[in-house]
Amino acid sequence: MDLEEMNRKVIEEFRANAGKVGGQFDGAPMLLLTTVGAKTGATRVNPLVYLMDGARYVIIASFAGAPHNPPWFHNLVKNPKVRVEVGSEQFGVRAEVLTEPARTEFYQKMAGRMPVFNDYAKKTTRTIPVIALHRL
Repeated sequence: MDLEEMNRKVIEEFRANAGKVGGQFDGAPMLLLTTVGAKTGATRVNPLVYLMDGARYVIIASFAGAPHNPPWFHNLVKNPKVRVEVGSEQFGVRAEVLTEPARTEFYQKMAGRMPVFNDYAKKTTRTIPVIALHRL
């Protein structure tokens, strides 16, 4: 199953169950991030796990350790005002790409909760971006 098909199924399950999904994401806090394509202008939805930091949602552009950032990250940098779905709620957020030392701090926190993020970091030479989403 390709990534697009897997994401489609996760999105369907998320929306059918007020934000709860099973499988490899069972019990993980998840949100749906809706971005606008930087080149196409098309709306894109991606399921992502997150950490809470006060009122901020912190997400990671790991792309499973691919050598380049995920397409949604480029969309977010170009258009930082995006929408998220958390549970059954939808709202606007402003994205902020975190710099050091906060980037490493939150990456390590996520890896502590979901060790697969350690594997992603080992698979790539790029610095994996960490993004804070501020509710509008």
